[in-house]
Amino acid sequence: MNAIVTAMIANLHAKPDESSELVDEVLYGMAVQIMEEINDSWVLIQTAYRYEGYCWKTNLMMNKENTDTWLQNANHFIRQSFADVLQQPRIQSAKMMTLVKGSIVCSLAMEKLDPEWAAVQLTSGEIGYVRRKWLRGKVAENSLSEEQLRENVVQTALSYLATPYRWGGKSPLGIDCSGLCSMAYLLNGVVIYRDAKIAKDFPIKAISLETIQKGDLLYFPGHIALYIGDSLYVHSSLGGNEVTIDSLDDQHPQYRKDLATTIIAVGSLFE
Repeated sequence: MNAIVTAMIANLHAKPDESSELVDEVLYGMAVQIMEEINDSWVLIQTAYRYEGYCWKTNLMMNKENTDTWLQNANHFIRQSFADVLQQPRIQSAKMMTLVKGSIVCSLAMEKLDPEWAAVQLTSGEIGYVRRKWLRGKVAENSLSEEQLRENVVQTALSYLATPYRWGGKSPLGIDCSGLCSMAYLLNGVVIYRDAKIAKDFPIKAISLETIQKGDLLYFPGHIALYIGDSLYVHSSLGGNEVTIDSLDDQHPQYRKDLATTIIAVGSLFE
């Protein structure tokens, strides 16, 4: 059964216990599959990239009719790090909720009230307003050239620079290494595996390090980074405590020997 996330961020835990390990986060408006109802409070869910974890029911919309309608109509991502949804199209209006980058809303085809504002529908059915420039239409898979997609993926990853490291995180509030790489692709219309390995049945395939280009992925033991060109890569580093740029070039001041000498795979979306 499908369900839709109604919280700003829904935590996925390793056990149906709020104190257990955070294994993932699912953002507002995203769809998940209910795998098992555990009790009155918890369900086991699976994401589009086949991650599983336990989630509070209160963070989900599980009504089939409403869920199906949302899946048909939700059509825009939030592109800003944080975006307030307001009751009226003016900055002084009361806030309905705050959404983070990657959240999904339904942008309404209403007459433009102001070039600055867009009307959006929330999962509750309520109408709110966000700044128009903070919305981005969902990108259809295979709608961009290889060159443009590579560049877009790199720029999306770089938009998370200095975001704090958070185990299991994938928002501007905190993000881990695979969260960063998977969000860089997801916001550009491609679902990749959300882990530090190349997984079967997902679009990333192994290539040689000699053929790496911007937007490709570097895999290390328990870690993943996104290559941005000129021997540089962006990653969310537990050791560095935030999203940062480092280098594979041993002459570069940002050289990380511990990573540059332990590459176990390189992956690419492209042939």
